[in-house]
Amino acid sequence: MHYLSTRGGIAPVGFTDAVMMGLATDGGLLVPADIPQIDTGTLRAWSGLRFQELALEVMTPFVGEEIPRADLRALIDASYATFSHPEVTPVVEADGVRILELFHGPTAAFKDVALQFLGNLFESLLARDGGSLNIVGATSGDTGSAAIYGVRGKQRIQIFILHPKGRVSPIQERQMTTVLDANVHNLAVRGTFDDAQNIVKALFNDLPFKSAYRLGAVNSINWARILAQTVYYFYAWGRISGGDPARRVSFAVPTGNFGDVFAGYLAKRMGLPIDRLIIATNRNDILTRFVHTGAYAVGDEVYQTLSPAMDIQIASNFERYLYFLHDGDTARIRALLADLQATGRLEIEPERQARVRSDFDAVAVSDPETLEQIRATHAASGYILCPHTAVGVRAAGDRDGVVCLATAHPAKFNEAVTAAIGREAAAPPSLRGLMEKEVRCAELEATVGAVKSHLEVTLGALAGGDA
Repeated sequence: MHYLSTRGGIAPVGFTDAVMMGLATDGGLLVPADIPQIDTGTLRAWSGLRFQELALEVMTPFVGEEIPRADLRALIDASYATFSHPEVTPVVEADGVRILELFHGPTAAFKDVALQFLGNLFESLLARDGGSLNIVGATSGDTGSAAIYGVRGKQRIQIFILHPKGRVSPIQERQMTTVLDANVHNLAVRGTFDDAQNIVKALFNDLPFKSAYRLGAVNSINWARILAQTVYYFYAWGRISGGDPARRVSFAVPTGNFGDVFAGYLAKRMGLPIDRLIIATNRNDILTRFVHTGAYAVGDEVYQTLSPAMDIQIASNFERYLYFLHDGDTARIRALLADLQATGRLEIEPERQARVRSDFDAVAVSDPETLEQIRATHAASGYILCPHTAVGVRAAGDRDGVVCLATAHPAKFNEAVTAAIGREAAAPPSLRGLMEKEVRCAELEATVGAVKSHLEVTLGALAGGDA
């Protein structure tokens, strides 16, 4: 399997190079040159597999022969041994709604599904090929802690995570800043998630700096993140369909950076019988507006909401979708992105918009609606939704055959839960005692210069002055 850039400026690379590159050197995102097609017989065979067995089958065509199958199996087994539920991502039912629980990993968020795997993959590739890696990522809440837990204490890896100061939940902040391993560096930037994400992209686009400091990516710009998340769409379908390829399932996906819903789109392109992918957004509804109008237009500000992981204007993985929407026309992608950079807006042709509407539904959900959904689901079933999951359940409405992705444990957002039902959700063991632990974090201005300087000083000190 070879990987190309959405902007057409690199020669094809293999899976391991794609993982280590993160963001393509031309500024684009890496995508597979071809999408493997899964036939109905294979779907039936996969439908009854354990999660780990299914992950091996889904990932193998994208990995090719670069990692021996036995080694890939070992990586997968090690990655999901850290999950507290034997099914890894079980499907449960609450008030007549099917919920795909993605929060049984070590940080109680869906990001663990990909980042436990990616951390082990990085470690394996570095041990095999030598060298070191300095991971730089931005988080709106859950990616940071999941990435940190995926690589904490690992040799050859340093990790720097940027989060917007005061714009993540208190528990999310403590999950990151209480990890005191020597290879973990938390940076609170005085700005929004979009500011942090733009800084990270700028560092990766500074090719001499990226090369000199051996930067690697854990955000969903890294293809391995998308690949790992694709697995649970196949898993949920298998648990619901009984292996019948005629049984189509829809998914409601709380969406900020477009990575999770793009993984569903990839699964559908592979042949998974998905009916509708429902993009569920909060007040920051740029993706919902795009689906409805064909215009992707940046608003005046990023609003703080009860679902902070979705408080995003510029969705990184949207570029991957644009690439497939335009049938791999990289010149057109470059032109659209130039429009977005210059004007804060890009617009697609009506025939393309019709394709978008065939791929996705989209619903924006307000904070009052989010609280009402948490309240209603709890009253009817006793089940507590996190605010992001509540956005997805609300967006699904009364549609039949929908699986709603539960992206985080509700105890990570107990302010919203208490506002909705009058009490907190009980914390799982991984979240207990965080507020009493020692913290370590540097606070920086939200500028490329400030972050670059911090990396240079820190990595220079670690290397004894020779980064």
